[in-house]
Amino acid sequence: MSARFDMAAIDKAAYKAMFGLEGYLQTTSLNHTQKELIKIRASQINGCAFCLDMHTKDAIKYGETPQRIYLLNAWREALELYTEEEQVLLAMTEEITLISQKGLTEETFQKAKQLFDESQIAQIIMAIITINSWNRIAISTHMPIAK
Repeated sequence: MSARFDMAAIDKAAYKAMFGLEGYLQTTSLNHTQKELIKIRASQINGCAFCLDMHTKDAIKYGETPQRIYLLNAWREALELYTEEEQVLLAMTEEITLISQKGLTEETFQKAKQLFDESQIAQIIMAIITINSWNRIAISTHMPIAK
């Protein structure tokens, strides 16, 4: 599939705004592993090859194991590989990415409140929103994966 156009070149202001969100995410209390798990799981749900390629490579660079990446799509069946915090992050990622189904459920939100403070929950939500936006840009413009 060939790229439709280079949105970064066509609409620099929009890309600057998106990179502003990325800059914000660098200031949060989320660690690299948490951010990459969110990015990979949302990208799996959305079917974004560009982002999956990028973020699986980034996750490995930050020390993530291939096994945890391979099993991320089935994390509920491999709970022993993911911490309680990661399980809540992944549940939040799924529910917010698939917002039209149920949204962020009260059950998941209450679990998040037990493990994270409100500031951290806000940061998690912003990380999920940001990767979902990137997925939509990459898929809509047919951004090619790196070779």
